[in-house]
Amino acid sequence: MTKFIFITGGVVSSLGKGIASSSIACLLQESNFKVRIRKLDPYLNIDPGTMSPSQHGEVFVTDDGAETDMDLGHYERFTGIISKKSDNITTGKIYSEVLKKERRGIYLGSTVQVIPHVTDEIKNFIKADLNKEDFVICEIGGTVGDIESLPFLEAIRQLRNELDRENTCFIHLTLIPFINASNEFKTKPTQHSVKELLSVGIQPDILLCRTPKSISKQSKQKISLFCNIPFESVIMAVDVNSIYQVPESLHKEQIEKRIFSHFKIKPKQKIDLKSWKKFNKKINKAKGEIEIALVGKYQNSSESYKSLNEALFHSGVFNDVKINLKWIDSTSLKNSSYCKDLLSLADAILVPGGFGKRGVEGKINAIKFAKVNNKPFLGICFGMQLAVIEAMRCIKGYEDASSSEFGKCKTPVIALINEWQKNTKIHKVDKKNLGGSMRLGSYNSILKKNTKIFKIYNKVNITERHRHRYEVNKNYISILEENGTIFSGMSPDKKLAEVLERSDHPWFVGVQYHPELKSTPFKPHPIFNSFIKSTYFLKKEL
Repeated sequence: MTKFIFITGGVVSSLGKGIASSSIACLLQESNFKVRIRKLDPYLNIDPGTMSPSQHGEVFVTDDGAETDMDLGHYERFTGIISKKSDNITTGKIYSEVLKKERRGIYLGSTVQVIPHVTDEIKNFIKADLNKEDFVICEIGGTVGDIESLPFLEAIRQLRNELDRENTCFIHLTLIPFINASNEFKTKPTQHSVKELLSVGIQPDILLCRTPKSISKQSKQKISLFCNIPFESVIMAVDVNSIYQVPESLHKEQIEKRIFSHFKIKPKQKIDLKSWKKFNKKINKAKGEIEIALVGKYQNSSESYKSLNEALFHSGVFNDVKINLKWIDSTSLKNSSYCKDLLSLADAILVPGGFGKRGVEGKINAIKFAKVNNKPFLGICFGMQLAVIEAMRCIKGYEDASSSEFGKCKTPVIALINEWQKNTKIHKVDKKNLGGSMRLGSYNSILKKNTKIFKIYNKVNITERHRHRYEVNKNYISILEENGTIFSGMSPDKKLAEVLERSDHPWFVGVQYHPELKSTPFKPHPIFNSFIKSTYFLKKEL
């Protein structure tokens, strides 16, 4: 029977439940068990698709077209398990489903309540769409004590009774702060966090204590005593330099041993973390370094571009190159002189995905700077579209080229597909429902031979994940190609531009998709590998 592991968090947010869940899943995989990871988010939004990245972090897109929490990106990067729509649920989705059932008369006139109707729906989600997994890890978003999380906590409390203790395990991640003034660790926050969890009927089986450094045996005994947990089930989650060191760290603490003991099972094989150790050793052995200017509008939070940061890091380690990211607010790039001041020292320029008019001209100026000064350039999604606009504006008679996203224009070189092609079913265009009008998930592309992108992938057919509404207007492609832009990747029906590059530039590539979503530590994405390798080579040549 499938075993369920529920991971909760207390005291403060951002303790790393997603990384903990991913690392535990990794260790179980190394023991030859089949694992699935799910995220239960307490917010009322249907999904994070319309939420500000500066508040919520990036939106992670799955192969099957779901806009999900960014923790699913961690799950994929650590385990290689491809996440699905069914692996992320929100309070909004739960309530939406309950209300649909009520309208259809499924509840036979009963008064619809949080218990049992909402909690039953949560339990259905947890147990649904499984394929003989040995373990299902469920991360509960938010912190214990939040009103929003109560239905989820009640649901997993009920599941323990329904599935029995031998098939469920509660792991609680909590904080043990170190107070410099008194030079000691404080266990009270953890005690209060567990007390809060007990108040809703959940006794944690394992405590995962986030701490800046190892605590004393006496402190662990104190936690064990006051939290009613066996001493050996108090596990230290000591701060590390890289998130990719967490599996090793938790393995040293023998967390998987405690999990196996709880479930009364034996590992199928001995854990071997050679690949993780090899990767972590390479982190600090770079042979050189480069600076990449990342030009965007969400510069206040690196979480807004989480997958992009990780993809660059993966390829940096792969190429033995340290990546220094220079975050540049696109609104500051008002003209060429500002670009020179802010971008001249960068070795390469990257314009990531985004939307909206704010900061657009600054991004276009950055793209032009990269093109004119032969700096390696990578444009992703919105960045690729702005590269098209920049190229079009350089052609006589098309200086007003823009995107219909920003309002009416004479030359809509970027537009909704229904604005330049009739009878298409690629987009569900509904401006009243912004969350349901996008090209989402995996789509195929055909690459032209003897192009840079073909050499990068070394194949004609590729599949990548998309998240966008607007496309390159096919009516202008021939004009652009006559003036130096190469559309080296197209959709199978040749209607949608997927990749652009320039033959008159050492490395200038734009992609409509999001390659960062498929990068992992052990399999960095080839686009980022090529981008970083070429940037480092060109820097050495100067």
